[in-house]
Amino acid sequence: MSEPGVELVYHEKQRLELCAIHALNNIFQDKLFSKETADEICKRLAPDARINPHRSVLGTGNYDVNVIMAALQNYGFAAVWWDKRRSLEKLVLNKIHGFILNIPSSVMLGFVSLPIRRKHWIAVREVYGVYYNLDSKLKSPVRLGGENEIRKFLKEHMSEEPCEMLLVVQKDVEEDGTWWNVAV
Repeated sequence: MSEPGVELVYHEKQRLELCAIHALNNIFQDKLFSKETADEICKRLAPDARINPHRSVLGTGNYDVNVIMAALQNYGFAAVWWDKRRSLEKLVLNKIHGFILNIPSSVMLGFVSLPIRRKHWIAVREVYGVYYNLDSKLKSPVRLGGENEIRKFLKEHMSEEPCEMLLVVQKDVEEDGTWWNVAV
């Protein structure tokens, strides 16, 4: 049985290598992006490439950060790369729409975990005053809690190697830098 309120949270589950698309849709809490829209972005980013460097050669997804950034720009948002040397305490959480993390992930063959690690995009964001882990590999969203819990969650993931984080902010917030509190 899922937690009360979690059924109101939009959550796409993993399909093929489409974690970047799932992360974007989970950040926006709506199905705005598809494999077709991501493939169009790939073509726009590398119009003359025979083998597109922004996705899997097999056509199963595995989109790179450039596709995520371009997709966000289409909706007036920006991705701010997070420098791990900075303190998470300086984040102005109410200016940040969500977080997209690129984390190491085990490769599964059925129920067997293979000794191979790949990169996987996950989304984390606040919905109705509560932060949720919206990883598409999860059966349902996982409630993280409030500001203290999200900072703890992010700190734990950022301490893992290799893990990268993008802050998803509105374009004007990126431009004026209000996602960052220099006074703290």
